[in-house]
Amino acid sequence: MANGMESAPDAVQCPVCLKDFASGTINGHLDVCLTDRREPPLKKPRLGSTAEPPGVKCPGSGSSSAAAPPSSPLFSMFKTSKSKASGPGERNASLSTKQPAASAVNKGVKRNLSGEEEPGHEATEEVQSQHSGANRQTVKASRELSPRALMTSNRPLAESLRPSTLEEYFGQNKVVGQQTLLRSLLDSQEVPSLILWGPPGCGKTTLAHIIASGSKKTGTARFVSLSATSASTSDVREVIKQAQNELRLSKRKTIMFVDEIHRFNKSQQDTFLPHVECGTVTLIGATTENPSFQVNAALLSRCRVLVLEKLSVEAMASILDRAVVRLGIGVLGREAANPRQREQSDAHDPKILIEEKALDTIAHLCDGDARAGLNGLQLAVQAQVSSSRLGQSGPDAAREILVKEEHVKEGLQRSHILYDRAGEEHYNCISALHKSMRGSDENASLYWLGRMLEGGEDPLYVARRLVRFASEDVGMADPAALPQAVSAFQACHFIGMPECEVILAQCVVYLARAPKSVDVYKAYGNVKACLRNHSGPLPSVPLHLRNAPTRLMKQLGYAKGYKYNPAFSGAVEQQYLPEELQGTDFFTWTQS
Repeated sequence: MANGMESAPDAVQCPVCLKDFASGTINGHLDVCLTDRREPPLKKPRLGSTAEPPGVKCPGSGSSSAAAPPSSPLFSMFKTSKSKASGPGERNASLSTKQPAASAVNKGVKRNLSGEEEPGHEATEEVQSQHSGANRQTVKASRELSPRALMTSNRPLAESLRPSTLEEYFGQNKVVGQQTLLRSLLDSQEVPSLILWGPPGCGKTTLAHIIASGSKKTGTARFVSLSATSASTSDVREVIKQAQNELRLSKRKTIMFVDEIHRFNKSQQDTFLPHVECGTVTLIGATTENPSFQVNAALLSRCRVLVLEKLSVEAMASILDRAVVRLGIGVLGREAANPRQREQSDAHDPKILIEEKALDTIAHLCDGDARAGLNGLQLAVQAQVSSSRLGQSGPDAAREILVKEEHVKEGLQRSHILYDRAGEEHYNCISALHKSMRGSDENASLYWLGRMLEGGEDPLYVARRLVRFASEDVGMADPAALPQAVSAFQACHFIGMPECEVILAQCVVYLARAPKSVDVYKAYGNVKACLRNHSGPLPSVPLHLRNAPTRLMKQLGYAKGYKYNPAFSGAVEQQYLPEELQGTDFFTWTQS
């Protein structure tokens, strides 16, 4: 043997340091080994490197450091069964030549046609750990950067200033505020399976990263992040397989965060069901779409849906105040309260100030999207700093840079309204328009019409709804409403947007001001209910109401006894309903 010692027949391999121990001592060794190495290393060691990680010394290891197996960047519990097939003798013998040693280090790596290394399925956990670890390291590094470096960084400000604690998480007090159920669960690290539903920029991904940060500090769970826009079912199955190994060997849970989970179809979502049910993984999904329509009902029953609201203006103001403090930017009228600004004033760089009105403008124009607000602030500040450097240099350079409201508006340039023609907001807005017209509120009706048209709604869709409203809600109270709505539809069809917007506005105001009557709508609803609930065969048409175009029909009694109304000067007494329904008034009819 390479190390000069024989392994016992019942030796068990440590999944962390890859050394062999007797079955009676492996549990005690694992407690020590896992305590020293709680997470897999983020970087792979150099080829041929055989040094043990600092601080990890396992009892029972050989006296010679050359006899120790190379440190692997991946726990053996996450490797495929091929690595378990080789016995201790084969593993030690592989150290005698250079090529087998390189193979041991590169396990889980495949080569492409050009000879470059590519991660295989065995390296999935390492890649995911590096990805989530890199994100955490990047956020940590961004916190250590100077304000000037943060402003000149290529990374978006929203990513650099992502909160890591719930104390820095603003705007969602109803969900994670003090004394809430979820807050107490998060503080105790008892994280349930969650579906985070909310508009863009409201803090769904940030909340998931806060949970990951808490789990990392306590070491109670492993956090794996996936995106449904790029991940496949095989990636999900690989993570679940690793979670099963982790739970079985180290009793540690796995939290799987799936961003944009609505991008997974129904069959892909079914992959989570048995493993969320039995607790193998704790699922945290983030979506901007209504989970009732986009997430399987079976998966919804296994998760708790948290509705994150659009950030209020006050919450956006708090987020922007935190950002200007971190960036060392002074606010006119209260810049002395910023210690970073006082530190910066002594430096050679010019002092940066921003108008308080400019911050208020961002808070109002970002439409509750913290990502858009922070990135708009960053763009406005960077533009002013760059223009100041280009305009003046040397001793005549400006010692103060002021970011004004017009600079912020130019940097933000809000050109969109939160509206999805194919999503829930589409139905929410048309419902609001219909109810506002029904309530004769012409101002609210115009507002919801504008929300839809400015958000890109098809004007013909709105016109069709107005035609329906003219008959359903106005009805016989103003019979001219229906021709008005039909004329508006035809005009929109002729000229299109944007010229037809005023035509729709005129029709909306007319319908909102018109008297309302739902008698026709209710009466026809009663007719449908009467037909659906009738027991037995439907009654036949009375003979005197039937048409008699042939002699045979006349002989059979068709049209016999029918009174032709224009031939009479007054009202005509005649039955028009079937015998069973004589005397029925559908305008006042109630189902028995």
